Amino acid sequence: MDAVSTERLRKSYQSCRVLHGIDLRVPTGSLYGFLGPNGAGKTTTIRILLGLLHASGGRVTVLGRDPWRDGASLRADIGYLPGELRLYDRLTGRATLAFFDAARRRDSREEISRLADALDLDLTKRVRYYSRGMKQKLGLMVALAHHPQLLILDEPSMSLDPLVREVLLAELRRAASEGRTVLFSSHSLSEVEQLCDWVAIVREGRLVEQSRIESLRVKALRRVEVVFGEHRADGPVPDGFRVLRRSESGIVGSWPGPVEPLLSWLAGQQVQDVTISPPDLEDLFLAYYSDKAVEDRA
Repeated sequence: MDAVSTERLRKSYQSCRVLHGIDLRVPTGSLYGFLGPNGAGKTTTIRILLGLLHASGGRVTVLGRDPWRDGASLRADIGYLPGELRLYDRLTGRATLAFFDAARRRDSREEISRLADALDLDLTKRVRYYSRGMKQKLGLMVALAHHPQLLILDEPSMSLDPLVREVLLAELRRAASEGRTVLFSSHSLSEVEQLCDWVAIVREGRLVEQSRIESLRVKALRRVEVVFGEHRADGPVPDGFRVLRRSESGIVGSWPGPVEPLLSWLAGQQVQDVTISPPDLEDLFLAYYSDKAVEDRA
């Protein structure tokens, strides 16, 4: 059973449609990246999954339940970190976590102590004296401490320094290894590449891609730089090779998909040097956000 499943999920505000029939599948135990810029529909989707918004149409199940009808009980099994985190300034970090524990009727003191050490967060200070990074750590602890079956995190590494970010990624991998599910939205493609099993890309309320990260890497572009020998190639390049720049000594371009056809072509040329960079999901992501990419998938 998928941890999250939507079928033709739609959301409208009067005449303004925000989601246009999203079919999302988040496998149980997966690390799932949900990508898209501001206004793409990510936050609206997440709020529907949490039972905070009512869908205008379609079907939604989260952990086998209807988030609108069963929202109160369901949210006890979810750890949520919003993109715009708001906490009670007058409470200490420890009192904040105790408040959420009481609301969930859980005792997470042992896990709270472990996470405070791992994230290097002083829980005795009042939240009003926390920096942005410290508040983000506290928000992560609120989401993680009760061992939820599903983690929904909106830009979880925002304001974290690189060392703490690595701790966070380790915690998310640990959750997935225990059979729990992590769904997070992010603008950082390097973070998604480093962590995710699955990726979905949303644009203007439409899902334009949903696949395993390995499949996306196959589609992603490689940057190719070729330096020819004395006799440079002036003839046609292989189908699929996009020439970005030519010079007297060589060419620079991009290549999609498997490299075997490219290598076969290079073998017939007088090549002095060649560099083929790893697939870049950044370029793939931008390609999905071009108007042509959307038209091709309409």
